[in-house]
Amino acid sequence: MVPLLAEAASSSSLPITTIVMGLFGGLALFLYGIDLMSDALKLVAGDGLRTVLARLTTNRFTGVLAGATVTAIIQSSSITTVLVVGFISAGLMNLNQAIGVIMGANIGTTITAQIIAFKITHFALAFIALGFFQQFVFKNTLVRQIGLIILGLGLIFFGMGLMSDGMSPLRSYPPFIELMTHMDASWMAILFGALFTGLIQSSSATTGIVIVLAGQGFLSLPAGIALIFGANIGTCVTASLASMGKPREAKRAVLIHILFNALGVALWYFFIPGFADLVARISPHATDLEGAARLAAETPRQIANAHAIFNIANTLAFIGFVSPMAWVVMKLLPDRPAVVVEAATPKYLDRLLIETPPLALDLVRLELGRLGANVLKLTRRSLKTVIRGSQPELLALRESNEEINGLHAAIVSYLGELSRENLSEPQSQRLQRHLSEANYLANIGDMVEISLVEAGLQRSRANLRISDATEEILSNFHLEICRGLDHAIKSLVDRDPDLAAEVTGAKATIDDLTAKADAHLSRRLVAGEPNRLIAFRLESELIEYLKRIFYFAKRIAKLATDDLPAAEDNAEVAEA
Repeated sequence: MVPLLAEAASSSSLPITTIVMGLFGGLALFLYGIDLMSDALKLVAGDGLRTVLARLTTNRFTGVLAGATVTAIIQSSSITTVLVVGFISAGLMNLNQAIGVIMGANIGTTITAQIIAFKITHFALAFIALGFFQQFVFKNTLVRQIGLIILGLGLIFFGMGLMSDGMSPLRSYPPFIELMTHMDASWMAILFGALFTGLIQSSSATTGIVIVLAGQGFLSLPAGIALIFGANIGTCVTASLASMGKPREAKRAVLIHILFNALGVALWYFFIPGFADLVARISPHATDLEGAARLAAETPRQIANAHAIFNIANTLAFIGFVSPMAWVVMKLLPDRPAVVVEAATPKYLDRLLIETPPLALDLVRLELGRLGANVLKLTRRSLKTVIRGSQPELLALRESNEEINGLHAAIVSYLGELSRENLSEPQSQRLQRHLSEANYLANIGDMVEISLVEAGLQRSRANLRISDATEEILSNFHLEICRGLDHAIKSLVDRDPDLAAEVTGAKATIDDLTAKADAHLSRRLVAGEPNRLIAFRLESELIEYLKRIFYFAKRIAKLATDDLPAAEDNAEVAEA
């Protein structure tokens, strides 16, 4: 390739500047179009993307369907594999489920090739104009996002047109024709396709360039197939980079991706000529053309069809070997000693998923579950320590809230990063709800750290003793508060409307317990005990602090109800 460029640069007859600008300028527009279309598709798909991965990974076959669907939406098998890495890192997907999704991702990426193979580059500016018009004239969010999809599609075709026009002078350039002739040596084409795809991290871009070359009559079908095979291997680079620093399970998913793609290429390598003949027979023919013109007309569609057949056939061939593949990968990357995740360290907040907001918001919900579990544990410990604990025990209770503060800060920081993404209105509302839920949980921790612990320290300094009868009243009240907080957290994590309704409907029970506690303390006020007034004030404050905790729990349950799928669907409909 270097001698070719050197000779091209020295040739006065070859417009090297025009070729370079056309190729790389067109490639830039092509990649930007894919990125624009992908972002808009993710917004239009909304939480359907999350639903696909959540519900369609129950077995290997539905996993294939999920991988194909998600990849067709986000237009990148590499990104789908990165999502799988993130899900496995967060403990949301096991290796067997991941294998099916990875296989499906290779099928989903063939949609891009089929779109590109349609020779509608001369309509590119019409697509761009229509998409721009929808984006900047209409107020409706859905119409605007569809406009972005059309605009992105137009940029894809416009970029392909620029690449095609830029490379057209090479048709009569003997060294380039000679290089393309050598591409029929399939191992060279596979290597070049893998290196180029690994460099630009987009198999769709490689596919686009291959189809452009084929459309100019530069590439034969066997050479195009070999380049596509190489792109299938090179696309593993993105996921490999994403797995760095990730848990062992995530690295196994990437290894599965590499093995599946490499074994698929190895399986077909020696049958490329016969495969090309088969694809040529079943693809449309331009019988009215001859020679290079016919080759340019037929080969792009044949390459797209070969890409689809190759990936579908590989999935069918390997789908029955999911368990053996998982076993091999487990042997190659065995388990390491388990690492305990510290309470203040996020477990689910994977920054790889920030560019896919529906999935990132799901991770926040799970992390809120961890935050809630820590807050519930602290709250359950609090009353006994406040009533009976020593000063060191009270100070230890106060320090326990530092872990909650650390995890709260991590969640807020993650939500801050996520807020800078292009969110739909329902997603923005959901982000705000999660932020409020995190703050309410942190407020409960602060209530224990500041108010309850301070009441316990006052009790200790005054050398007060809470009576057994009062302790029983307070313990029953505290038990009901903890039950409400537990149900509020579970309603948030499990998206359970019944638990949320239990919490919001428990106000009458809490009011009744409050009235009984107040009546008991009023009767105790006249008891002939030392420091009775101080004790009454502290006991009354404990009731108010516990009621405040219930208030926060009720707010969390209310927000969890707003976050249920039906509420989100209504918001989507209202927005549309």
